[in-house]
Amino acid sequence: MEVTFELLLALFFVAGAAGFIDAMAGGGGLLTLPALLASGMSPTQALATNKLQSSFGSFSASWYFVRSGIVSLKEMRLAIVCTFVGSAIGAEAVQYVDASVLTSLIPLLLIAISLYFLLAPTTKADQGESKLSEAAFALSVGGGVGFYDGFFGPGTGSIFTVCFVAIGHFSLVDATARTKVLNFTSNIAALLFFILAGLPVWEIGLVMAVGGFIGARMGAKVVVSKGQKWVRPLVITMSMVMAIKLLWQQHQDTIVLWFN
Repeated sequence: MEVTFELLLALFFVAGAAGFIDAMAGGGGLLTLPALLASGMSPTQALATNKLQSSFGSFSASWYFVRSGIVSLKEMRLAIVCTFVGSAIGAEAVQYVDASVLTSLIPLLLIAISLYFLLAPTTKADQGESKLSEAAFALSVGGGVGFYDGFFGPGTGSIFTVCFVAIGHFSLVDATARTKVLNFTSNIAALLFFILAGLPVWEIGLVMAVGGFIGARMGAKVVVSKGQKWVRPLVITMSMVMAIKLLWQQHQDTIVLWFN
């Protein structure tokens, strides 16, 4: 694979757009992963490089939310630890387990997430107490979704968000802020395993990281200023797009035969 200035510039802007979208609704990987594969990388290199660049974007959004006072790292410390451990175990397990079963289930899960946000009433921060204790939430949601992100990945942000809304009774803005913190945690844990395996393409990953960092900061500002007016439709849209994309990839040959 030849790394040219034109390629780096194109991937920089792709990462910027992905970071902007991902900070608000998740699904930025829909843009970056296909772009990396199209550049000539192997699938494992593309996954590793995507984790590298997305870690910077999720850090940018997380840091903005923390500095804005929307989320407290101290209050989330248990969930952060559980997410890190879960993602690390998932990243290790994926090297030994066939992920084909998950591949078939993820589109259905994303469609369910979309329908939840589409049909559920607007959430408010004072809607009620969490259905789980802090420890139970951290272990089940942080550890469970963290494992999924390390093992497979698509839709992790949307899954975290729906858990914070449906189980934790957070507003969508607060849920989005907490999602980015845990998403960054799971990204870093998985990235460490990819680095140990020597998989990331650093030159491309770091250039994309700059674009993703800038885009994510802009997206985080939109979340704070526009709130649910923008975030809710984007969560629905990105979840549906991801589901359709995965279903197309899995059943492309069958769909083509239907129309022929």
